[in-house]
Amino acid sequence: MALQAWRVAPSSIKALYICSFLMNLGFYALIPYLTLHLTGHFLWSLALTGVLLGVRQFSQQGLTFVGGVVADRFGCKETLVIGVGVRAVGFLAFAFCGEVWQFFAAAIVSGLGGALFDPSYQAAFARLTPEEHRKLLFSFKNIVSNLGMVSSTIVGSVLSSLDFFYLSLVSGGIYIVIGCVIAWSLPRLTVEFSRDSVFADIRTIFKDKPFVTYTLILVGYYYLFMQLFLTLPQLAETVTGSKSGVAYVYAAISLSVVVLQFRVTRLIQRFENRFMLIGLGTLVMGLGLFAFVFAFNVWLLLAGSVVFALGTMIAGPLLIDVVPTFAPPRQIASYYGFNGYSLAIGGALSTIVGGWFYDLGTHLGRPGLPWLVCLLVALLASWRLFKLKDSHNRFQKDSSDLAQP
Repeated sequence: MALQAWRVAPSSIKALYICSFLMNLGFYALIPYLTLHLTGHFLWSLALTGVLLGVRQFSQQGLTFVGGVVADRFGCKETLVIGVGVRAVGFLAFAFCGEVWQFFAAAIVSGLGGALFDPSYQAAFARLTPEEHRKLLFSFKNIVSNLGMVSSTIVGSVLSSLDFFYLSLVSGGIYIVIGCVIAWSLPRLTVEFSRDSVFADIRTIFKDKPFVTYTLILVGYYYLFMQLFLTLPQLAETVTGSKSGVAYVYAAISLSVVVLQFRVTRLIQRFENRFMLIGLGTLVMGLGLFAFVFAFNVWLLLAGSVVFALGTMIAGPLLIDVVPTFAPPRQIASYYGFNGYSLAIGGALSTIVGGWFYDLGTHLGRPGLPWLVCLLVALLASWRLFKLKDSHNRFQKDSSDLAQP
């Protein structure tokens, strides 16, 4: 199926696949090792490190709606190039940071770059994907992203063993390469200028109650997913006694997705209720994280990681693909941008609150505390997703004029 996906993909989608691979390579090579760099070399507490990651996350996802509005009005390609350039500056800056305020400034700049390129990338992919191949191409996108994550474990572990300085330079340089690929390969997407003001577009989204509800529920999903960047690297280093433990966990997650994603997609494609499937995936992710309560050795750590990966295989391709079913064609990037608030809030809570729970559990002699919280979050989010079907079905009947991208 991977070869089939590559054959049917237009050249513009292939270019976006390459960018997706490189984005994940550059991001995952740096951010997890930034956590270990700060807690190890600079002796930051996990809570303060979590605040930094939360600030970076919110400076990105908190402004993705603005990035989406910019992309809808001035073009996805142009916004993508500018966004990855800003991200490159932020990642390169980490190489020269020594003070707390400098790390926070670099984190904010890197986040602002993501606020520009993330909604424009998602909108470009949605607009350029042929309707008859959507499921196949979105599933393959998840595989390509995880191939980038697998590769990042090699790049990150090798360069961090030399010096974090070189890791920052390479990660920033990768985003410069992404900008060149986009500028050279991506077609210039036409922009349908709206006669309405930005505020009118905002009111349109807020009136879309099913979409707003869906965005709020995904806060729980991203609380779970963002454990990958703070508590999970810390647990991996604790269990294995080495920074290489992070590479083991990321490799287990990514290789599971690469090997099993299409099989999982085939198994679930018979079910029409995508919200229930997203809820199921969220629940499985929570169970995988809860399994870390019993991660007393590297094999149990990897087992929990694979269960977590299975959840992302179920939910990951679907939670992005459903956004265009809510959005009018000219507002796709804006809808993706607004949907980014779920990652902004969920990611900030995950790194800040999750880091606090991790420290608290260690202090109280209850190391399973953060993973119990993850299970409770998963139960709540999946329950709300199971209930979302009827309201969205009613919305679709009342809005039959909404066109697919």
